[in-house]
Amino acid sequence: MSSWSKHRKYTYASIVIVVAVVLIGVPSYEHFYKAPTCFDGLKNGYEQGIDCGGSCQKLCASAYLPPKVDWKFYEEIAPGIYNLAAYIENPNTDAVAVDVPFHMVLYSALNLPISDTKGTVTLPPHRNTLAFLSAVKIGGNPPNVAPFFEFTGSPDWNKKTDQLTSLVVGKTQFTSGSGNSSLQVTLTNVSVNDLPRLQVYAILYDQDKNPVGFSKTVVDGIPGNSSVTAPFTWPTDFGGKVISQEILPVAE
Repeated sequence: MSSWSKHRKYTYASIVIVVAVVLIGVPSYEHFYKAPTCFDGLKNGYEQGIDCGGSCQKLCASAYLPPKVDWKFYEEIAPGIYNLAAYIENPNTDAVAVDVPFHMVLYSALNLPISDTKGTVTLPPHRNTLAFLSAVKIGGNPPNVAPFFEFTGSPDWNKKTDQLTSLVVGKTQFTSGSGNSSLQVTLTNVSVNDLPRLQVYAILYDQDKNPVGFSKTVVDGIPGNSSVTAPFTWPTDFGGKVISQEILPVAE
């Protein structure tokens, strides 16, 4: 067989192989290949861990600090009905944890549990907030010590910058007497962009910076370059105990 004939056969065979690869191999590769995602349960692509870090919104455990609980407090808002709060610091500058589950337990003077209530709290980027439970009903003996607070699930941290850098907490007006108290807070958006719906917490402190009351209200967003008033009320006359207030806004 001449070398020319062999060369021609090799050429034909090469063409057949190339055509087979194009017609069979490429479609098979496209069918079976799955591009890396942040939800496939694998460490792939640019991830620093399994479905975390790198190009993923979810942060790996080594990339964030745990939240800190500073204090817990309760206040009676009606006979046998209480609001509960835990003050939480998020030390992470660019991380948010949404709807973190928790529970709070109230104890009587005999150290017996008299309520165990569940809730969720969002920890905004580099801001403090309250884990807040409203209108918890207590039967029998009243509570005697600060409530026990515990996260019942690990915070799921995701990359997020602070949405409220353009929000300014302005004038506050507190009044107390005749069996009730109120607080009016001016919130100003200094950006041209609208701010989203907000949950806003207010904490009242005495001269020793101990909390004596807290409350929550909702603001349905703040248009750009405008102000709104956030109102808070308490069915309590604090009798001159309130020396300062702290306002904690959280974007929904």
